[in-house]
Amino acid sequence: MDSPFIFDRYVTGKNFVGRKKDSTILSNLILQSENVVISAPPKSGKMSLIEHTLFSMRVTGKQFLVGQMSALTLRTVSDFIAAYGSTVIRMVASTPAEYAETIARYLQGTHIIFDQDAFSENDEIISFNWDPDESDLLAVLHMPYTIARDRGERMILIISEFQNLSLIEGDDVIFGAMERVMREAAEDSRKLFSSIFVGSGVNAMKEIFRHRRYFYRLSESVPLSQVDEKEIAEHLAKGFLSGGKVIDRELLAGTCRLFKCNLYYLNMFVSIVDARTKGFITEAMLIDALQSVLSIHEAKFASTMNSLTTHQVNLLKAIIEGYTRFSGSEVVRRYSLNSSANVKRVKDALMKKEIVTFGDDDTPEILDPLFEYWVRTVYFGKTAEK
Repeated sequence: MDSPFIFDRYVTGKNFVGRKKDSTILSNLILQSENVVISAPPKSGKMSLIEHTLFSMRVTGKQFLVGQMSALTLRTVSDFIAAYGSTVIRMVASTPAEYAETIARYLQGTHIIFDQDAFSENDEIISFNWDPDESDLLAVLHMPYTIARDRGERMILIISEFQNLSLIEGDDVIFGAMERVMREAAEDSRKLFSSIFVGSGVNAMKEIFRHRRYFYRLSESVPLSQVDEKEIAEHLAKGFLSGGKVIDRELLAGTCRLFKCNLYYLNMFVSIVDARTKGFITEAMLIDALQSVLSIHEAKFASTMNSLTTHQVNLLKAIIEGYTRFSGSEVVRRYSLNSSANVKRVKDALMKKEIVTFGDDDTPEILDPLFEYWVRTVYFGKTAEK
């Protein structure tokens, strides 16, 4: 019997909890061929939202093609061209002959070719007969718009870990070319292709879209809303009941607050509880399961803390202790932060490491709720927040 508590894969349909409004917004944007940005910390439910939305659209009879690529391992412009082009081609072709035909038709006059040997040995659809240049990049970026128009079929490309493109030397060439093609396509009423830019690096995505202002007015952001605590608790309670187990709703509500309604951690946690218990679930059982979840992630959390300088640890402690303004003389002195100028450098470092983000009002937020709990209770030895 499948577990009702899913944390190791995307969830859709009846297993999808909350964010119905987010899904409706995303569906409407996709149907209008708008480019979408979804940015949230790892394991926040970004891909579940996308997969559930596409699933719901198919159920209602909507027709479209979907491709998905990851920018996680891309380190050069050539890597991006090959990954992007290959993903688009696989959306409409499935055999070597069709790959070669698609490249010959849509990438004629470029340095991009289909090499049968490279495909046979490494599954590479795109190869180069010379070092690729910007015209090759533009040709690949134009290709899905042209294919979608020729086929009269809606196409959607999902680029996960989009923020990693900023690690490429010459990332401005990629972003600039994408923006140019998107701007040209925006004027075409026949546009049937759109992209979904998905990023788990919250601060890196802010840098691309807000500070560097790429894709301004060419993309729409869909923030992940907070899933309602009561809805999560109801979902989890039903899951336990399906296995003949009962849990007090107040305990469930407290668990939701502890994990800040993060469904990945919650489902991992309750799946451990579910596997270890029969009948009525007690608070002691929950505490035992919490220690198991912490032990799974503790090595990663400890490694993160070991990578921080003393000033970075001290600023994190100030955040844990409830401070929101760090440049004042009292906070600088109390946490040995040296100076307000140093505070800015430390904040930037914690943001670059994607440990903390800061809101528009400069209020800090630790991005990983379980890491925050571990740092508070284990590393700094403080009482957990109620």
